[in-house]
Amino acid sequence: MDKFNELRNKYPTFEYLSYDIEETDDAIKVTYNFNVPGLTMFNPTWKFPKAKEFNLSANDRKILETAIFNLGMVEVVSYLKATCSPTLIVKAGALNNEQIAWYKKLYINGLGEFFYRNGLVEAMNIETFLKIEAEGNSTEPLLIDEILEGNLVPVGGGKDSNLTLEVLKGENNTCYIVNPRGASYESAKIAGYEDNNIYTPKRTLDARLLELNKQGFLNGHTPFSAILAFSSYISAILLGKKYIVLSNEASANEANVEGTNINHQYSKSIEFENDFREYISNFVCSNGPEYFSLLRPLSEWQIVKGFIKEPKYFKVFKSCNVGSKQDIWCENCPKCLYVYIMLAAFLDKKDMDKIFSTNMLNNKELKDIFNGLVYPDYDKPFECVGTKEEINLSLAMIIAKYKEQGKALPALLKDYDASNENLAENIKTAIYSWNEENNLPEEFAKKLKEYVM
Repeated sequence: MDKFNELRNKYPTFEYLSYDIEETDDAIKVTYNFNVPGLTMFNPTWKFPKAKEFNLSANDRKILETAIFNLGMVEVVSYLKATCSPTLIVKAGALNNEQIAWYKKLYINGLGEFFYRNGLVEAMNIETFLKIEAEGNSTEPLLIDEILEGNLVPVGGGKDSNLTLEVLKGENNTCYIVNPRGASYESAKIAGYEDNNIYTPKRTLDARLLELNKQGFLNGHTPFSAILAFSSYISAILLGKKYIVLSNEASANEANVEGTNINHQYSKSIEFENDFREYISNFVCSNGPEYFSLLRPLSEWQIVKGFIKEPKYFKVFKSCNVGSKQDIWCENCPKCLYVYIMLAAFLDKKDMDKIFSTNMLNNKELKDIFNGLVYPDYDKPFECVGTKEEINLSLAMIIAKYKEQGKALPALLKDYDASNENLAENIKTAIYSWNEENNLPEEFAKKLKEYVM
């Protein structure tokens, strides 16, 4: 808390000054202008490619600009966290009291892991952490003139978005990939998409933030999926897309720390999804692109079961954050172990060897991570992983396979309590589960059920 209080006292204000929009024949570049008086300016950028037939009405350009301003409000959190300045002064646009409350909620919940890892949980208070001051009066939401068709599908290169691509095969889809890497781009190509149906905005962080991190300013996880929400909305307007189809599942609603609302996946949760949909409708555009997650009704277990129907993805899909820059599975982190467990419940060794280079369940050094994934008395790892119930069901299936084949259990399973008297019944329940707390239009729900059930 000492550094936290020192920085707040030294840098009491953070300013969202303005944003600049530069339009060329083929792109729209946005530069945000943030300032911490007495410390530094920040100028992060976005570059959104234009569609071939780009011709927005004056009204729709106003909607686009409002969305761009709001994307800046989410970008703010990545920079404000360095000093945790107690007052945010917004000069770039207008916010009413309801909007201010909305952003304060996003910042507090989206920074939950940041607070926890920095020993700042007692500062995680929506009333005292941050005061937001905005100039001007916000306007009523506009009605879009553009005729919207088809789907914008964010693709991260993991099993979830690849499953969404398969469920929506044959639809009018455009893949949305921010700062493409091998796994995301190759997944889109394998799914059958050419470059004209792969939309690739570029987001650039200000290097001065990275320098502050090296100097010991506060750092930690931010709600990237909230950035994805607003940036995909901007992209959907530019492309004339009717739906923004995410791939977030029901387990994203679960907290990482028992008895708290600290959730690494907060901006992937149904709570954020509902909040975002309402915010857009009330303050940006009331008939614009519709944002929802296709996989929300499903468990992680069902998602894996659907994903493995298409082994063409096995050699290219990746979801390891540690190895993302090298486009590899590091095979030494919670995400890798989690994915290994979920897949091993269904795949044989030959297929597992196409994905991983080793049997991760034999790595005793992963014991602490394993405990966090499966046992209720341990905190869930700060990664995008499924529920402990789903993971334990998969482990029970793995153990049943080892016993059936007469093989010795791998190291991490030798002391694991696998008592599951109702394994068959639990599997049946998992296969047919359907979370009703979702925003799927009826035609999408029908397609999903046909594919996974």
